[in-house]
Amino acid sequence: MATLSDEVDLLRRIPLFAAIDPAKLKLLAFASDRMIYNDGQAVFRQGEVGDAAYVVVKGSADIVVETDGGEIVVANAKEDAVIGEIAILCDVPRTATVRAKGELVVLKIKKEHFLGLIMDFPKLGIQVMRELALRLSNTTAELTNARREIEQQKSA
Repeated sequence: MATLSDEVDLLRRIPLFAAIDPAKLKLLAFASDRMIYNDGQAVFRQGEVGDAAYVVVKGSADIVVETDGGEIVVANAKEDAVIGEIAILCDVPRTATVRAKGELVVLKIKKEHFLGLIMDFPKLGIQVMRELALRLSNTTAELTNARREIEQQKSA
């Protein structure tokens, strides 16, 4: 069983939360819930309302987008990753399904606590924006490469 001190240490090692005052991290850890998911179990599903962000404590999870042609695994979240923040930051439905790959332990941070941290620590907001911009850049590059491959196949 993890202690409050363990949860604070966990949050402190995550680059996104590293610069936050230890007392604030203690409050965040206290207000968060440790959740355990079994292999294949969904943490949340695409289209659901976003009520929390999650920090991967142990294990990994597939980020899956549901399309008309079936599911596509677009990424894998590993230890210390923050997932689910897009829906709470943008007030949009979940953009993907997150599914445990093996046993997955996460720390669930409610929307109001996550947003409160960003308001109290503007540098955290900048870090989140940078992370989201990096993800967008990577996705754009992958889409460009996929489009190029499709065009090459068409012309062959």
